[in-house]
Amino acid sequence: MDGAAGASDVAADQAAVEATLRIPVQVPAPAAEADGGRHRVPDAAHSAPVALTGRHDGRRRPRHARHHPAGQHEAPSRGLPSPRPPGPPEHRRPGPALTSLLASPTMPLRPAPPRRPARELVDPAGPGGTPSPRHPGTDRRTLRDALESLTRPIAVVRARRPQPQLVALLPAHNEQESLPAAIAGLRGQTSPPDRIVVVSDNSTDATASVGRDLGVEVVETVGNTDKKAGALNQVLGRLLPTLSDDDVVLVQDADSLLDPHFLEAALFYLRRGYGGVGGVFRGGEGGGFVGHLQRNEYARYARDVNRLNGKCLVITGTAALFRVRVLRQVVEARLSGRLPAGDGRGGVYDTTVLTEDNELTFALLHLGHRIISPVQCTLVTEVMQTWGDLWRQRLRWKRGAVENCIQYGLTRVTWRYWGRQLFTMLGCLVSIVYLGTVAWSLAGGGLRVHPFWLAVSIVFVVERVVTVRYRGWRQMLLAATMYELLLDYFLQACHVKAYWDSLTRKTKSWN
Repeated sequence: MDGAAGASDVAADQAAVEATLRIPVQVPAPAAEADGGRHRVPDAAHSAPVALTGRHDGRRRPRHARHHPAGQHEAPSRGLPSPRPPGPPEHRRPGPALTSLLASPTMPLRPAPPRRPARELVDPAGPGGTPSPRHPGTDRRTLRDALESLTRPIAVVRARRPQPQLVALLPAHNEQESLPAAIAGLRGQTSPPDRIVVVSDNSTDATASVGRDLGVEVVETVGNTDKKAGALNQVLGRLLPTLSDDDVVLVQDADSLLDPHFLEAALFYLRRGYGGVGGVFRGGEGGGFVGHLQRNEYARYARDVNRLNGKCLVITGTAALFRVRVLRQVVEARLSGRLPAGDGRGGVYDTTVLTEDNELTFALLHLGHRIISPVQCTLVTEVMQTWGDLWRQRLRWKRGAVENCIQYGLTRVTWRYWGRQLFTMLGCLVSIVYLGTVAWSLAGGGLRVHPFWLAVSIVFVVERVVTVRYRGWRQMLLAATMYELLLDYFLQACHVKAYWDSLTRKTKSWN
């Protein structure tokens, strides 16, 4: 009696599993053969083993219970009765006997009662029109076929989903000479853009015609008086409504040339959730001694960014990528008053400032986005050719940075920038005192070496040598001569002039 009751419990447990899992088998299990009053499970060669995956009784299926070809496993003889016809499952916890059933690699499960077929999401034939493969000699699909039929609609939807497109914007003012190289650099990317749009802003040379001859889109601004920021706002105002949130916009200066892996690396970081990805730039050729000093300066900037693993203060205007959804958030925030209004019409860029790239960086950070300038995103940008051009460029940069801080005030984002401005002012004061003491010593009849200033000088020399090593040992030896003090004092004079112009509210000028 006890044996019969145990066998009944096993059969009931098996029926419950069959009704719950409803896993069809390839061929029906043959009836058990009687052997001396004992029931033997059919050999693996005559059964259709079903590979069970996942969790059933709270434990993982043993490694040996995976699917094996027929004939490799034979279940031991067990005292199990013939399965009875399936009935309504009993709602109770599976017992130990059921656990042993699930662990058997060759134990067949009876097919579940017929169910109403599920509604197909797409044509069951699939995208290529070929019916799903069936195992020969069977009218029922195996578990693998059933899973393939369930995942095929997902694969079809993914294949039909449009991929995000990358649109490159090249704002250009009289850039007919540098434009061909910039376009060639974009086309030579390992992940080239889908569209290239040259934004010719009040050009008086052949910038627009050169762009058309090179086979790219050309947009000429109309009535723009707000320089680069106004030109970009005109184009983005027409472009953004035609793009999806996942599309990407690259803004690149026409006098810059991207290295081949720039876009591929930048897209990788955008997929990781960064709101903006900028570049690490090197100085181009030319400019004589002035150009040489700028190339050293840019090498030091690249070293600082790389040491910080891409952490940067500004997404520079030389080249930067943004998701369309991020740019739309900036527009909405300007219209709602969360960010400075800019042009008052919801433009992405603020046309009232001198450094639109620095202001856009502030906007992204205040909206909670992260920015980065990865070491892989490298490019070459033009250097100023004369001291006068360099003075006007840096005066605009310095004053723009100061006024951006004033514009946003002291916030959780800008306090670091305020700290840098304070540090720069202290540096200017130290330089003034240093030069003053040298002049006083010379006027007093001779230059006397003071231990304190000697230590300061040594530290400065070491810093000059170490930070230019990206350009090679020759440039490091030259840096030890301290000839770059000329550029340092030049830039500090730009700082002082920028602070004075901001305090006196002198009329702003782009150049």
